[in-house]
Amino acid sequence: MEPFVTVIAPVRNEERYIERCLYSLARQDYPRERIEVLVVDGRSDDRTREIITRFAAESTLDTRLIDNPARTAAAAMNIGLRLARGDIIVRIDGHATLAPDYLRRAVHALDASGADCVGGVLHSEGDTYAGRAIAAAMSSRFGAGGAAFRTGGSAGPVDTVAFGACRRRVFDILGGFREDIDAGEDDEFNYRLRDAGGVILMLPELRATYTVRDNLRGLWRQYFSYGRAKPEVLRLHPAQAQPRQLAPAAFVGALAVASVLVLRGRATPLRRLVGAYALATACASLLAAFRRGLQHLPVLPLVFASIHIAYGIGFLAGVANVVRRYLTGERAAGDASASTHVTRPAD
Repeated sequence: MEPFVTVIAPVRNEERYIERCLYSLARQDYPRERIEVLVVDGRSDDRTREIITRFAAESTLDTRLIDNPARTAAAAMNIGLRLARGDIIVRIDGHATLAPDYLRRAVHALDASGADCVGGVLHSEGDTYAGRAIAAAMSSRFGAGGAAFRTGGSAGPVDTVAFGACRRRVFDILGGFREDIDAGEDDEFNYRLRDAGGVILMLPELRATYTVRDNLRGLWRQYFSYGRAKPEVLRLHPAQAQPRQLAPAAFVGALAVASVLVLRGRATPLRRLVGAYALATACASLLAAFRRGLQHLPVLPLVFASIHIAYGIGFLAGVANVVRRYLTGERAAGDASASTHVTRPAD
C-alpha cells in the first residue's frame, strides 16, 4: 500500500489563486484515498475561506479548512503537523500548483533514494506585465543567487527546496518550524535537517508552478522579509552560510560607504560601483529577456535592483537585530529546542 500523504497549505488572502492550487492537488495521479489536504488559513478577510469550504464540499479529495489565529506560515505548518495523519508531509503555498505526477514521483523518490526530503524545480510565472518580469528575474542566477530549485539543474543534494516532501519521522525527531523566524522558517528547518546529517534532494522531474508578486512594492516587501530573516537563520546554522547569501548586504553596505565618500568629495568609488552593477544588471537582464521575452527588458534592471537592495537592507536590519539581542542578553524564542534534536533519522 502506498504511504499516506498529508499536504499542508498555509494560506491567507489567497482568493485569486487558492482554487487553482486545490484543483492541482485534486488532479494528482497518486491514489486519492491516500491523500489528505489541510488548508490552514490565517483568518483571511477575502473570499479564501468561502472558496476552500465550497471545494471541500464538492470534491472527493479529503480537504479540511483549519483556523490559524497566529496568521504566520510557520504557525500554520505547526498546526498542520499536529493534525496530520500522513507518513509523508508536503507543503504547498496557496499561489502555487503541483504537476499531476508530483506526489507520486516524490513518494517514489523518497523510497528509492533514501533521502529525508525531496523537492523539485519551481517554474515562476506572473499574471501581469510586472509579474512576468519578476518571474524572469527570479528564475535567473543573478536574481535567485543560484538557488537550484529556482534556476534548475541536475538531480542531487541541495541545501534547501521549495514544496519539499519530507518523511514524517523527520519532524518527529527534529521538531517543527520556528515561529519566531518569519519568512525564514523553511530555510531554518532545512538547515537544521542538514546539520543533523539529513539529505535534501532536488529532482528536476518534480515540477511545480509558483505565481510571483505582481508589482515591485510586493516584491520589495517579500525580499526585505527574506533578508531580515536570514541572519537569525545563519546564527543558528553558521555551517550553512554561503557567499551568495551575503552578496546583497555587501553591495548595499558598499553603496552606503561610497555615498558617504561622495560627501567628502570622492565620487569615483560610487561611480565605479554603480557602473559595475549597472553593467552586470544589463547583461543579466538581456539573458533573462531572451529566455522569457524581450518585452520585459525595460523593467528587468529595476526588478533586479529591487531584489538585491531590498534583500540587502533587510539582511543588515536582521544583523542589527541579532546584535541587539546579543548585547541585551535577550534569547530568541526556540533557541533551546533548535539545539537539542540534532540526530539524523535512522534508516
